Amino acid sequence: MFEIRVICTPVEADRVTRELAAAFTTGAVRQHPTRDGERTRLYVTADHKPAGQGPTPDEAYAKAPSIVSEIGWTAQAARDMRRGGQDEREFWLRKAALLDRIALDDEKAGAHGDASTLARRAGRRLMELDGAETSATCDARGYVRQQYAAWTKREQRAELVAAGRCPNCRWPAYQCNCAEHPDA
Repeated sequence: MFEIRVICTPVEADRVTRELAAAFTTGAVRQHPTRDGERTRLYVTADHKPAGQGPTPDEAYAKAPSIVSEIGWTAQAARDMRRGGQDEREFWLRKAALLDRIALDDEKAGAHGDASTLARRAGRRLMELDGAETSATCDARGYVRQQYAAWTKREQRAELVAAGRCPNCRWPAYQCNCAEHPDA
Protein backbone atom coordinates (compact mmCIF):
# COMPACT_ATOMS: atom_id res chain seq x y z
CA MET A 1 0.00 0.00 0.00
CA PHE A 2 1.26 3.50 -0.72
CA GLU A 3 0.13 7.13 -0.65
CA ILE A 4 -0.26 9.23 -3.81
CA ARG A 5 -0.34 13.03 -3.86
CA VAL A 6 -1.45 14.91 -6.97
CA ILE A 7 -1.64 18.66 -7.49
CA CYS A 8 -4.05 19.68 -10.23
CA THR A 9 -6.67 22.26 -11.13
CA PRO A 10 -10.07 21.81 -9.47
CA VAL A 11 -11.58 21.05 -12.89
CA GLU A 12 -9.18 18.11 -13.37
CA ALA A 13 -9.74 16.61 -9.89
CA ASP A 14 -12.61 14.27 -10.84
CA ARG A 15 -10.85 12.99 -13.96
CA VAL A 16 -7.60 12.40 -12.06
CA THR A 17 -9.51 10.57 -9.31
CA ARG A 18 -11.21 8.30 -11.88
CA GLU A 19 -7.89 7.57 -13.59
CA LEU A 20 -6.24 6.68 -10.28
CA ALA A 21 -9.13 4.34 -9.42
CA ALA A 22 -8.79 2.67 -12.83
CA ALA A 23 -5.05 2.16 -12.41
CA PHE A 24 -4.97 1.19 -8.71
CA THR A 25 -7.17 -0.11 -5.93
CA THR A 26 -7.76 3.17 -4.11
CA GLY A 27 -9.16 4.32 -0.80
CA ALA A 28 -11.00 7.55 -0.10
CA VAL A 29 -9.60 10.60 -1.89
CA ARG A 30 -8.92 13.60 0.31
CA GLN A 31 -8.98 17.02 -1.34
CA HIS A 32 -7.38 20.20 -0.01
CA PRO A 33 -6.78 23.51 -1.75
CA THR A 34 -3.19 24.60 -2.32
CA ARG A 35 -1.91 27.62 -0.41
CA ASP A 36 -2.56 29.91 -3.35
CA GLY A 37 -6.11 28.52 -3.64
CA GLU A 38 -5.82 28.08 -7.41
CA ARG A 39 -5.14 24.36 -7.46
CA THR A 40 -6.24 21.28 -5.53
CA ARG A 41 -4.13 18.72 -3.70
CA LEU A 42 -5.44 15.14 -3.87
CA TYR A 43 -4.25 12.52 -1.40
CA VAL A 44 -5.17 8.87 -1.88
CA THR A 45 -4.08 5.57 -0.39
CA ALA A 46 -3.56 3.08 -3.19
CA ASP A 47 -2.61 -0.53 -3.76
CA HIS A 48 -1.64 -2.47 -6.88
CA LYS A 49 -4.48 -4.20 -8.68
CA PRO A 50 -3.99 -7.93 -9.14
CA ALA A 51 -3.26 -9.04 -12.69
CA GLY A 52 -6.36 -10.94 -13.74
CA GLN A 53 -6.74 -12.91 -10.51
CA GLY A 54 -10.05 -14.16 -9.24
CA PRO A 55 -13.60 -13.50 -10.31
CA THR A 56 -14.94 -10.12 -11.32
CA PRO A 57 -17.34 -8.47 -8.86
CA ASP A 58 -20.27 -9.41 -11.11
CA GLU A 59 -19.20 -13.06 -11.11
CA ALA A 60 -18.47 -13.17 -7.37
CA TYR A 61 -21.72 -11.52 -6.29
CA ALA A 62 -24.06 -12.89 -8.99
CA LYS A 63 -26.05 -14.95 -6.47
CA ALA A 64 -25.58 -12.67 -3.47
CA PRO A 65 -28.63 -11.49 -1.54
CA SER A 66 -29.54 -7.81 -1.76
CA ILE A 67 -27.34 -5.33 0.08
CA VAL A 68 -30.22 -4.47 2.42
CA SER A 69 -30.73 -8.15 3.24
CA GLU A 70 -27.00 -8.60 3.93
CA ILE A 71 -26.96 -5.55 6.21
CA GLY A 72 -29.71 -7.20 8.26
CA TRP A 73 -27.89 -10.54 8.30
CA THR A 74 -24.61 -8.86 9.34
CA ALA A 75 -26.28 -6.95 12.19
CA GLN A 76 -27.94 -10.14 13.50
CA ALA A 77 -24.73 -12.14 13.12
CA ALA A 78 -22.76 -9.50 15.04
CA ARG A 79 -25.22 -9.87 17.94
CA ASP A 80 -24.99 -13.67 17.71
CA MET A 81 -21.18 -13.56 17.71
CA ARG A 82 -21.22 -11.77 21.06
CA ARG A 83 -23.20 -14.72 22.42
CA GLY A 84 -20.88 -17.24 20.78
CA GLY A 85 -23.46 -18.48 18.29
CA GLN A 86 -22.00 -17.43 14.93
CA ASP A 87 -19.21 -18.76 12.74
CA GLU A 88 -16.55 -16.03 12.78
CA ARG A 89 -15.22 -16.79 9.30
CA GLU A 90 -18.66 -16.68 7.68
CA PHE A 91 -19.37 -13.41 9.49
CA TRP A 92 -16.17 -11.73 8.24
CA LEU A 93 -16.58 -13.16 4.74
CA ARG A 94 -20.12 -11.85 4.37
CA LYS A 95 -19.32 -8.53 6.07
CA ALA A 96 -16.28 -7.96 3.84
CA ALA A 97 -18.32 -8.88 0.74
CA LEU A 98 -21.10 -6.50 1.82
CA LEU A 99 -18.62 -3.65 2.33
CA ASP A 100 -16.97 -4.44 -1.01
CA ARG A 101 -20.35 -4.27 -2.78
CA ILE A 102 -21.13 -0.93 -1.11
CA ALA A 103 -17.69 0.39 -2.12
CA LEU A 104 -18.25 -0.78 -5.70
CA ASP A 105 -21.58 1.08 -5.81
CA ASP A 106 -19.88 4.21 -4.44
CA GLU A 107 -17.09 3.94 -7.01
CA LYS A 108 -19.61 3.59 -9.86
CA ALA A 109 -21.44 6.68 -8.60
CA GLY A 110 -18.18 8.64 -8.31
CA ALA A 111 -18.54 8.99 -4.53
CA HIS A 112 -15.37 9.04 -2.48
CA GLY A 113 -16.36 7.96 1.00
CA ASP A 114 -14.60 5.52 3.25
CA ALA A 115 -16.43 2.37 2.06
CA SER A 116 -13.42 1.08 0.10
CA THR A 117 -11.14 1.57 3.12
CA LEU A 118 -13.60 -0.30 5.36
CA ALA A 119 -13.97 -3.05 2.75
CA ARG A 120 -10.21 -3.45 2.57
CA ARG A 121 -9.93 -3.62 6.39
CA ALA A 122 -12.64 -6.28 6.60
CA GLY A 123 -10.92 -8.20 3.79
CA ARG A 124 -7.62 -8.09 5.67
CA ARG A 125 -9.41 -9.43 8.78
CA LEU A 126 -10.74 -12.33 6.72
CA MET A 127 -7.25 -12.94 5.36
CA GLU A 128 -5.89 -13.02 8.91
CA LEU A 129 -8.52 -15.60 9.90
CA ASP A 130 -7.60 -17.71 6.88
CA GLY A 131 -3.88 -17.33 7.51
CA ALA A 132 -3.53 -15.87 4.01
CA GLU A 133 -0.67 -13.63 2.89
CA THR A 134 -1.45 -10.03 3.90
CA SER A 135 1.45 -8.23 2.27
CA ALA A 136 1.03 -4.68 1.06
CA THR A 137 0.75 -5.80 -2.55
CA CYS A 138 -2.07 -8.30 -1.95
CA ASP A 139 -5.53 -7.00 -2.87
CA ALA A 140 -7.80 -7.77 0.09
CA ARG A 141 -10.96 -6.94 -1.85
CA GLY A 142 -9.98 -9.33 -4.64
CA TYR A 143 -9.35 -12.02 -2.03
CA VAL A 144 -12.85 -11.44 -0.60
CA ARG A 145 -14.42 -11.84 -4.05
CA GLN A 146 -12.52 -15.06 -4.65
CA GLN A 147 -13.51 -16.49 -1.26
CA TYR A 148 -17.14 -15.34 -1.56
CA ALA A 149 -17.50 -16.99 -4.99
CA ALA A 150 -16.09 -20.26 -3.59
CA TRP A 151 -18.33 -20.07 -0.51
CA THR A 152 -21.42 -19.41 -2.64
CA LYS A 153 -20.60 -22.43 -4.79
CA ARG A 154 -20.20 -24.67 -1.70
CA GLU A 155 -23.45 -23.37 -0.19
CA GLN A 156 -25.35 -23.93 -3.43
CA ARG A 157 -23.92 -27.45 -3.72
CA ALA A 158 -24.97 -28.28 -0.15
CA GLU A 159 -28.49 -26.95 -0.77
CA LEU A 160 -28.87 -29.10 -3.91
CA VAL A 161 -27.65 -32.25 -2.14
CA ALA A 162 -29.99 -31.54 0.80
CA ALA A 163 -32.87 -31.16 -1.67
CA GLY A 164 -32.06 -34.56 -3.20
CA ARG A 165 -30.64 -33.15 -6.43
CA CYS A 166 -27.31 -33.77 -8.11
CA PRO A 167 -25.11 -30.66 -7.67
CA ASN A 168 -23.66 -31.18 -11.16
CA CYS A 169 -26.67 -31.76 -13.41
CA ARG A 170 -29.39 -30.65 -10.92
CA TRP A 171 -31.52 -33.69 -11.81
CA PRO A 172 -33.18 -35.54 -8.93
CA ALA A 173 -30.49 -37.78 -7.43
CA TYR A 174 -32.35 -41.00 -8.27
CA GLN A 175 -32.38 -40.02 -11.99
CA CYS A 176 -28.77 -38.81 -12.14
CA ASN A 177 -26.08 -40.60 -14.11
CA CYS A 178 -23.24 -38.13 -13.43
CA ALA A 179 -19.89 -39.76 -12.70
CA GLU A 180 -19.26 -36.91 -10.26
CA HIS A 181 -22.49 -37.41 -8.33
CA PRO A 182 -21.81 -37.48 -4.55
CA ASP A 183 -23.35 -40.95 -4.23
CA ALA A 184 -21.85 -42.40 -7.44
